[in-house]
Amino acid sequence: MVKNTGKVVGVNGNMVAVEIDGHVSMNEVGYINVGDRKLKSEIIRIRGDRAEMQVFEMTRGIGIGDTVDFTDELLAVELGPGLLGQVFDGLQNPLPKLAAQCGFFLDRGVYLEALDQEKTWEFTPEANVGDRVECGITLGSVPEGMFRHRIMVPFNLHATYTVKRIAEKGEYTIKDTIAELTDEKGNSIPLTMVFQWPVKRAITAYKERLKPVEPMVTKIRLIDTFIPVARGGTYCIPGPFGAGKTVLQQITSRNAEVDIVIIAACGERAGEVVETLKEFPELLDPRTGRTLMERTVIICNTSSMPVAAREASVYTAVTIAEYYRQMGLNVLLLADSTSRWAQAMREMSGRLEEIPGEEAFPAYLESVIASFYERAGLVRLKDGSEGSVTIGGTVSPAGGNFEEPVTQGTLKVVGAFHGLSRERSDARKYPAIHPLESWSKYPGSVDKAITEYGRALLYRGNEVDQMMKVVGEEGTSLPDYIVFLKGDFLDSVYLQQDSFDPIDASVSTERQRHIYNVIFDVLSSTFSLESKEDARSFFNILRQKFLDYNGTEWQSDEFFRLEKEIEEMIHQKKSGIEANAQEIVKSSEAGDEQ
Repeated sequence: MVKNTGKVVGVNGNMVAVEIDGHVSMNEVGYINVGDRKLKSEIIRIRGDRAEMQVFEMTRGIGIGDTVDFTDELLAVELGPGLLGQVFDGLQNPLPKLAAQCGFFLDRGVYLEALDQEKTWEFTPEANVGDRVECGITLGSVPEGMFRHRIMVPFNLHATYTVKRIAEKGEYTIKDTIAELTDEKGNSIPLTMVFQWPVKRAITAYKERLKPVEPMVTKIRLIDTFIPVARGGTYCIPGPFGAGKTVLQQITSRNAEVDIVIIAACGERAGEVVETLKEFPELLDPRTGRTLMERTVIICNTSSMPVAAREASVYTAVTIAEYYRQMGLNVLLLADSTSRWAQAMREMSGRLEEIPGEEAFPAYLESVIASFYERAGLVRLKDGSEGSVTIGGTVSPAGGNFEEPVTQGTLKVVGAFHGLSRERSDARKYPAIHPLESWSKYPGSVDKAITEYGRALLYRGNEVDQMMKVVGEEGTSLPDYIVFLKGDFLDSVYLQQDSFDPIDASVSTERQRHIYNVIFDVLSSTFSLESKEDARSFFNILRQKFLDYNGTEWQSDEFFRLEKEIEEMIHQKKSGIEANAQEIVKSSEAGDEQ
């Protein structure tokens, strides 16, 4: 088949205008011939016989008249066994192999195979000759680390097919034919373990989408209790520079109860990306005791790489996430940072001379952000199993301004908002998520009634704190001062965690429920305290005992000893129950009796 060609008629930064000889389509890949190098590009606009292409490489040296070869293929990734544990760039080039070939400075126009072509995999057939199959149906499987990697009918085969031949159990490379299908016309379709899928097209080879309701446990108390994330849901982490977005994502990737973690380092500073690449192979997976990289894929495009590659890295990451969801696995995709991706879109929109929206971002910014987050979800597969993709994206608004377009466009589509606070970050509070500004639409793992009571107390405590900054402590009544102390106590012993303590850094759901019930006993009680000094002393001692309590091993002798001391201390000063907590306490006691 003769491929279409073109020639360069204009260059504007990383956008190249091409005069086309033949027919091309949107998002089609082409290669610009610059000397002996071929630079990968993607069509982003077509007008008559002229197309604009974004180039994924530095455009230095491209001149008028240079030829362009179109591939008749969309920008796609290779899907198959061997993705886990890899570090790719946005075009799915394995970076370690790229570095080994090119050295410290990556050359333009070098594109490598994403998956090892020579490695053998132990294939086990699961389909039989004569079976009727369709896209997404499992033909067999190979072991990939701790997972059963399903070899499926490619997602671009939309009809119903008959299995003509299936390979016997044995060792095969990804290039070997492992099955042969026939369509209704009798045409034969040979299949290997690997196939390609366009990154900007969502994978829909499942039976139905389900509503995300089950919490994705992160083992971070503030998130799991007050601003939970559902398995298959979406959330964002906006915050000023240096507030701890990357740290929070790394802790989440380590402790979250998911099967696969995919990290898209999209336009982040090279120093942060290098730190991630160095730390992840050394981090131990709490689930397996082995390296966390065994169930992680990193897609990496730093701020020093061409801006067009940032967009590719985001779509490559979400496509790989959807692929593993088709195997009935729970996948967590962490995109850091979507602001850099939006800035890349703004730059390309400016070069295309499109009418700008707010702050010069393209008018379609919100719809593009929405289409990305909508690829998350909990799905029921055709074999009845369930898989999920949970997407968490960081946003880096300039000056921590949450009113800017990227943050606002993200808030309209996500299910949870974890807003980081410069004030809490500077006070060395971890996590630096602001508990009053953040919100979630998903159900949590702790009882909703007592959670909302705690949230209301935080609001009231904050109001008293703001009032005290005006009138001083001496101008505050004792009941109001106790409300302030209760809010501060909840913040200190529950919302904050010690990330250096191996026990307090990750807290199981069972422990969270148990500890919060003990804390609720404090929040819902009235106390016989004679003065503000007496109240301050009581809560300071109680806070210290709780911090020691948080650092003890779950249900150990020391844990129960400290819990007993705390309960005795509470009951010595307890004089009753707050009026607005009596109904909650009664319903809680009734539930315990049942």
